[in-house]
Parts: sequence; C-alpha cells; structure tokens
Amino acid sequence: MIVFEAVTIAYAGASALRDASFAIPEGELVLVVGPTGSGKTSLLRCLGGPATSGDTPSTRGVDHAHGKVTRTGRVLVDGADLWGAGTDEERAVVGLVRQDPAADLVDGTVESVIAAGVRPRADDPHRGQRQVEETLDLLGLAGLRSRPVAELSGGQVQRVAIGVALAGGPRVLVLDEPTSALDPVAAEEVLAILHRLVHDVGVTVVVAEHRLERVVHHADSVLLVEAGRVIGPLDPATAMTRSPIRPPVVDLGLRLGWSPVPLSVRAGRRQAKGLRAALDHDRSGDVPGDRRDDRRDDRRDDRRDDRRDDRRDDRRDDGPGTRGEVRVDVHRLSLLRGQVVALRTVTLQVHGGEVVVLMGRNGAGKSSLLGALHGSLGPTSGRVRVSGPSALAPQDPAVLLTDAAVGSQLTANDAAHALIPGSSATLLERLVPGLPSARHPTELSEGQKMCVALSLVLARGSQVVLLDEPTRGLDYQAKARLTTLLSQLAAAGRTVILATHDVELAADVATRAIILADGEVVADGPARRILSDSPAFAPQVAKVMHPLPLLRVSDVVS
Repeated sequence: MIVFEAVTIAYAGASALRDASFAIPEGELVLVVGPTGSGKTSLLRCLGGPATSGDTPSTRGVDHAHGKVTRTGRVLVDGADLWGAGTDEERAVVGLVRQDPAADLVDGTVESVIAAGVRPRADDPHRGQRQVEETLDLLGLAGLRSRPVAELSGGQVQRVAIGVALAGGPRVLVLDEPTSALDPVAAEEVLAILHRLVHDVGVTVVVAEHRLERVVHHADSVLLVEAGRVIGPLDPATAMTRSPIRPPVVDLGLRLGWSPVPLSVRAGRRQAKGLRAALDHDRSGDVPGDRRDDRRDDRRDDRRDDRRDDRRDDRRDDGPGTRGEVRVDVHRLSLLRGQVVALRTVTLQVHGGEVVVLMGRNGAGKSSLLGALHGSLGPTSGRVRVSGPSALAPQDPAVLLTDAAVGSQLTANDAAHALIPGSSATLLERLVPGLPSARHPTELSEGQKMCVALSLVLARGSQVVLLDEPTRGLDYQAKARLTTLLSQLAAAGRTVILATHDVELAADVATRAIILADGEVVADGPARRILSDSPAFAPQVAKVMHPLPLLRVSDVVS
C-alpha cells in the first residue's frame, strides 16, 4: 500500500531523513517512534505529497521559508507516485493531520469546517451531508456542530482536524501527535476510532506519537526513526525492546525481567499479579522480620539510586500548603468566555515550592484558570491575587516565537527581561542539547518549538510559572529533563502550576493535583493520592500496581 524508495529529505542542507526504504501493507496501524527532532514529521509529510505539503511536484531544490528543501527518492501509495505530477484525485488517497491542526482549519462552525473537507461527487445530490454526519458521530462532535472552531478547546480542535481529514474519504490516514492535546479519556476514544477504521474499513493509518503509553498496544507494526534513519517495520514488542524511548509499562517489564514484555496495562497487570501480592504482603507486616531485613538489604542500592525521587515523594505526601508563603490566592472565581461558563466559583491557594498539576477533560477550564492567574483573562466575578511576577507558556509555542533564528530570539529574551546574557540559551541546552542556534522555527519539530518557548518563559525567573500543556511534542527524555528543571525551580521556592493531560508527567513532577470538571474543582490534594485513586488520570504504573499506591517505575523497583 505504502512504499518508500530511498527517500532523502534535507532542509537548507541539514538532513532530516536519510535513504528511507520500507513498505507498509494495506489496513495496518503503523506507529512511528523516535526522539524529538529525529525526522518523524518529515517522514509523515512525505505522505502528504505536494498537494498538502506546500511543495511543488519537483523533487529537488524546492523553495523553503529559510533555504531550500532537497528531496530525492519516491513515495508510492497504492501505486501512485505522490511526488509525481499526478492528479489531485490520486493524491486525495491520503488524509494528513499535522501537529498544529488549528493552523490548517478555516474559520466557521464545526459542521461547516468538516463539510469543507468533503470531496464533491456528481452522483451525490446532498453534497456529502451523510459523510459529514457520520464523521461528526464518529468523533463525538455532534453536540458541538454549531460551535465556532475558534471557541473550542485544544483537544476539540484536534478532533475537528481529524474529522476534516476523514471527510475526504482517504485510503491512508496520517496523523502527527493526534492525542497530544487530548485528555486520557478523549485520547482513548480517538484511538478506538482509528482502530475501527483499520479493522472494519481497511484504512491504513500511520501515526507519530510521543505518548507511547496511549497507542503502542493498538499498533500492528512500528517504524523506528533516529537521526533521520528509519528501521522497520518491526513487531511492536521487538521495537520497544530496541527503542531508546518506551512507555512506562515496557520499561517496568524490562527492569523486572518480564517475558514477554507487556505493551498494555492489561498485560502488565497479568505479569504483576505475583509482584503485587508480594509487595502487599510485605507492606502488611506479616513477613518475618529477618526476611524483611534481607529484602531491605537487597534493595538498598536501588533506594540509594532513587533518593531524589523519594525526596520528591515526601513533598508530594505532605499535601498542599506546607512549603513557603501563599503565592496564589483565588476566591470564588467565575469566568465567562463568550457564552460559555469556563470557571465556576473556584477557590484555592498555592504556596511557594509547590508543583501543582491542573487536570481534567478537554474544556474543563484548565487553560482559563491559567489565563486568569496570568492576568490575560479577567474574572467575571470573584478574586485572583498572585504574589510576585508570573509568566505563562501557552499551549501553542508559536504565540511566543517569531520568524527570527532561535539564537536571536534567545538573545532578545535576555535583553528584554534584563537577564544575564546566555541565560535563555543555557535553559534551551538543558531541554534540547545541541539544537543549532541558527535554525528558524519553521525548520523545527513541534517539540523543539515547545522547548524554545519554554526556555523563553522559564529563563525570566518569575516567582509563579504557568505552563499550559508543556510536553506537547516532547519525547520521554525531553520530558525527564523538563521534570528535573521544574523540580529544581520548586526546590528554590518558586511556584509551578501546569495544565496537562500527560499523566506520566504529573506522576513524575507534581506535589499536588487539582482536577477540574465543567469549570469546577472536583478534587484537590496530594498528587500520589489523587492520581493513584483516579481510573482516568492514573499513570500506567499506578494502573498496573493498583491498589498499591505506586506511581512510577522507580517506585516499584525500589
């Protein structure tokens, strides 16, 4: 169905994809895995063809915003050369959903935007209305059909973008980070839809995704991409043992020597049945003292390795309000956005040294609460007091970035905020080591753009740091570096509040978790308790080890 023949892509002389050759059969869900900036997005854009990538049919010397794109090789889909001078009908066999879906959507209501993606047919007097209705139902958007796209949450926009691609009736559906803006429940719904398209309709689905814990168990095969080289397709279990990035349940299986390595929570729970019983028995105090002492001795090295994690857990278990002065004081805050009630009588306090995660379904009010704390959204009623300067990194990094080279933007940020020269560049190096300062944003992956935007915000030294979905496009290593950085900020007494759907990030960094629903706070407490008790927002390890209150691989190993 899909054939790459010696495909090479270079942007302004820098290679993004190198001599990629592989084949994908029809009706499979293929997962593309690789570190941030490894070439995954370039691979997916090859399937867009000139009609959707913005290039010309030529495979050499294509003009680019800051240089030239050099392309060699061939990409065939169902026998059609996507880079040749084929017809629009031939290229319409592929539907592409990019990392930044909002940029490709026209203004209008949900229904009208999806209808614009339908290809007209002479034998259809209803102009594709049935296809529109089926797409709305398939993606759970029927209740939003009359809402302007501009008023939707990030996750809702993502579903609309998938709907636009599906409305064209493609044979191949290509998605770049399709669940990055979705809450865990909505992400599972979308992945279930993709699963149905593959198994019931025969659509070939190619997905690049950093949140492997969400999608790897749905995949039929995996392509590994690193430094522009493509390996595969491989069996998912084989790929995960070879990949430098892998979901927590796979990492847990490898650390504990399980065979076969589990790819899903269900498989992990089966493997962990005896381990859960043993650890629960140990916790109960029924194990003889000398055996407990022996186990403690055996685990002493592991505990030593995890002392930093344990200290973070101590803060997490202390609960809110035990460290530092009150930095954020919100009393009965309500906020209207258009005709939508975004927040309802929210009351909370956040202290210095806390790392608070705001969680909840798409549209629950997380971004609105961050906007109110930052001052960019004024409350309809109630009170918001923030002690000290605050800085906000929004969901879309493009809001903070210009067309200038990365190095120029970092230097300008230092000058604008009276920082020591090189402060912003130092932070970026911690998040994305080795990113060339001469690159422009259009030459970066979404994860790299996010890291540049985070560097601009975190370098400012604000006492209250507000982050909205900061791990969009970030792989596990990049998230680990961000986690370390945020923990250090909190240890220095700064307040960190982040809205996220990334339950693994929350498990790693949060001292406190607040869950919102329909603009109201429905849970607020120590992160360990809130996350381990939630079937929707629990991380993978918590689900595997439930009812034991363990959130991370290091918790289980120690």
